[in-house]
Amino acid sequence: MRRDAEWRFGRALGSPAVSWLWELRRNGALTPRQMMLAYALLCALALLVAVGYWWHGVQLVMLLAGIELLVVGMGMLLMARHARDREVITLSGRQMAVEQHVGRTVERTSFRAERVRVEPAAAEGSLVELSGEGRRVRIGRHVRPELRFELAQELRRALRLSRAAGERVLDHELKA
Repeated sequence: MRRDAEWRFGRALGSPAVSWLWELRRNGALTPRQMMLAYALLCALALLVAVGYWWHGVQLVMLLAGIELLVVGMGMLLMARHARDREVITLSGRQMAVEQHVGRTVERTSFRAERVRVEPAAAEGSLVELSGEGRRVRIGRHVRPELRFELAQELRRALRLSRAAGERVLDHELKA
């Protein structure tokens, strides 16, 4: 379901729209809390089976269950660590800001909106590259490759609208 009739990935903030927000997130089925609960249930079940075999004299099953739970736990920890990865792009007035959250690190890049170029990084379906003022950042990691072109078009449209709104404000200030 679309949040805004005109925007697929982002949304306009305010009315009339002078600011926009795009929040591109990973498509994850489980939250970190749900993942921990699933792991706890898996541990309980595996240990219950291992204790049953231990009780009947097969001690090796307990060792193998421990190794299995350790490996599965490490995999789930890696997944949970990146469950909140996202890219947040804001366009407000004459400023475009990009925040990339990967694990615990956050990288921020800012551009003057009138200097931003939006282009594909390479071929069709590649990441979208924002560049300007000697800086560049690639976005769209959490968007399906076939939809990245549409994301780039949406960003270009918002930049055009932002520039037009800025020119109207400037004209109004000059007349006053």
